[in-house]
Amino acid sequence: MDTIYNITVGAIATNCWVYPLNEDRAEAGSGFSPCAVIDPGEEGSRIISCLDQHKLYPKYILLTHGHFDHIAAVPALVAEYRKRQIAAPIVAIHAADAEYLGPDSYAVHCRSARAAMGSSAFIDALWEDMPTTMPAPDRILAEGDTIGPFTILHLPGHTPGSIGILDAKTGVLFTGDTLFCDGYGRTDLPGGSGSQLVASLKRLFALDSTTQIYPGHGPADILPNSFI
Repeated sequence: MDTIYNITVGAIATNCWVYPLNEDRAEAGSGFSPCAVIDPGEEGSRIISCLDQHKLYPKYILLTHGHFDHIAAVPALVAEYRKRQIAAPIVAIHAADAEYLGPDSYAVHCRSARAAMGSSAFIDALWEDMPTTMPAPDRILAEGDTIGPFTILHLPGHTPGSIGILDAKTGVLFTGDTLFCDGYGRTDLPGGSGSQLVASLKRLFALDSTTQIYPGHGPADILPNSFI
């Protein structure tokens, strides 16, 4: 397995993961190889610089869920790689969180952010960097779908459309805000459900205990073998 790169972005320290793909090699004439960019939360220029440094381009932009701190750099990445004409990224999200993308998504993000942090100078300053327009998804995901080397696990609880992105061959799982190294995501935001999150966590803990977890925030770790 190639190195998985991490760029920690934004005011909430979101993990953006860059996963090189072995399914293809460098595009003819470009010298760049494909990768999946998972949860490009903010700071699109830093993410693009990382890709350039490692001679990668985003074949897929995969979103574990729709919260703004996980998707705010999507417009910058889509615009950059369309301009370069290497290959337009395929933006993919679960159907239940698809409202966070597309032309009407800004109002959805505003409601979610206000619920998360209330009305404050902090959120107003944070919101200055939030794109007012989001591209529509290229692919709507569902439980059991495959995209590249990944299988999609629907893990509702943090949001209705939260997913795990599993490469079973390498034993790598991207969990977004469903599971962290030392905890799990909140359920008090719009669409959150404590009972659904518990069920999703139990499902994850039934996987092979050697599964490597790459979460939405905090360090990577081996899958816990028990649920507390």
